[in-house]
Amino acid sequence: MIPSAVSDVIENISSETKNPLTLIEPQQAQEGCVVKMVLMHDVLGRMQVILPANSMLDVDALNSILGRDLVALAPDDLDSLRAKYSLSDLPALPGITGLPSVVDGSVLSMDVIYLESGEQDKLIQLDKQLFADLLADAREERFSVPISSININRSAPGQDLEQIHDAIKKFTYLRIKQRLEDTLEVPPLPQTAQRIIHLRVDPEAGVNELADIVEADPSLSAQVVSWASSSFYSAPGKIKSVHDAIMRVLGFDLVMNLSMGLALGKTLQLPKEQPEGYSPYWQQAIWMATATGALISAIPKEHRPGFGLAYLSGLLHNFGYLVLAHVFPPHFSLICRYIEANPHIDPSYVEHFLLGITREQVGSTLMSVWNMPEEVIVALRHQKNPDFDGVNSDFANVLYIARNLLSERGLSVGPTQTIPDEMYERMQLDPIKAKEAMDELLASRDEILQMAGMMEEA
Repeated sequence: MIPSAVSDVIENISSETKNPLTLIEPQQAQEGCVVKMVLMHDVLGRMQVILPANSMLDVDALNSILGRDLVALAPDDLDSLRAKYSLSDLPALPGITGLPSVVDGSVLSMDVIYLESGEQDKLIQLDKQLFADLLADAREERFSVPISSININRSAPGQDLEQIHDAIKKFTYLRIKQRLEDTLEVPPLPQTAQRIIHLRVDPEAGVNELADIVEADPSLSAQVVSWASSSFYSAPGKIKSVHDAIMRVLGFDLVMNLSMGLALGKTLQLPKEQPEGYSPYWQQAIWMATATGALISAIPKEHRPGFGLAYLSGLLHNFGYLVLAHVFPPHFSLICRYIEANPHIDPSYVEHFLLGITREQVGSTLMSVWNMPEEVIVALRHQKNPDFDGVNSDFANVLYIARNLLSERGLSVGPTQTIPDEMYERMQLDPIKAKEAMDELLASRDEILQMAGMMEEA
């Protein structure tokens, strides 16, 4: 059923429409003809921005054209508007809110248009003339960039270093001209992480050696004990030491990789700002790590990739975000504003459009510089590539599945992408079991957020 707020607007414009409005499934829509609306605001007020769903909103171009300083409306304000009109999504219909509108010219050249209906996962089909009538008072400009024209670097990780250098050359006025290691000015691999890497390849290493490394870092030691004591693990009795945490609750592999992730995560400061509507860095990290672990457990034992490295990959999946904030501080705010204005596309398109590189490229490259395990380097690099089927692809694929299953359940880790059946088959993972594992994980939301809070306070 089409919400009344939507049908009233359309029928007021076209009272002579003979055919009733109908809802269709998104997969029935003609490719390239779905239209989105982004609500933006500045000191002059709010505005509706209408563009193709398969395009990115170029915020700078729009503001230059309009002579304004628009940014995306905050998620809380959007939620209030949705509640006001009893809609799950706000369709690209100016008549609903009555706000002034600007429409990208490419929309008006479409022969048929599909709009979000205000009912979840349903679209309304409109003909060209009717939609033009609905936009009669809207201003027409050109401010969208087809995402098909943004050539995300997916297939040549060996060229990442060269492309990062090329991206850095764009900012010569900042005098960033040195080699990657010097330019990034990233702290060296922490001593704790170095010792854990050596421990990983030592066949004689055991619990005592790992406990010694963790206990040498008081902050890390307290973190591991607190982690093991959390209600998520429901450990019987009090956890009194790192050795106790390893032996009774977490296990050798998990503590080793958790400690590695914590040590690396603390090398760079969290940026003071982030895109509105996204979960904080450590919340995303913990959700992805625990989700990855849950999915690994749902795979038959004989086909499972290594739990520890998969968990570590989940914990570090967004590390490139910290690196971008560290390397390009004058531009990071702009990246955030573009991501806010383009919630319908993955942030990698924004990053590539503005910088020529993505967080996945720079994050995996730094992992390589630090001589991290190849499984982690590959997982970070290809975590958003549904077609990747190369060496160590299991680690990248499980991140892809985890991200999108979390996103489907309302976790703010980015827009949802389709998970190909072939990926489930490659992973030997039953889709039903995967979704059940995610549902069970979300039942522990409070405990997981508590663990994320521990990370943020450390």
